[in-house]
Amino acid sequence: MLTLPIKKKWFDMILSGEKEEEYREIKPYYSTRFRNVWGYPAYWGDEHEVRFRNGYRSDSSAITAVCTLSCKQGKPEWGAKPNKKYYVLRIVRITEEATHEQK
Repeated sequence: MLTLPIKKKWFDMILSGEKEEEYREIKPYYSTRFRNVWGYPAYWGDEHEVRFRNGYRSDSSAITAVCTLSCKQGKPEWGAKPNKKYYVLRIVRITEEATHEQK
């Protein structure tokens, strides 16, 4: 399962249901990680579980969500810069709420 660290503000907004998308810059690092889970763009509409971890510590709180992947402009109120394209993880549903990861 893909694990992505996120800031507390975005973590809390996803957990509350307020934030429905998470953004990642279009860079080779993320291209490789997303390709390993979703394959090529033809499969981006498929749903896969992603673990969002509040920070980088191995024991940080985490949630697991079912997501789809696309490439488009994001919403500034959710952290995207205007007129910039991102990898967009659309959060379909949360399957496991804020748990502490094991070391």
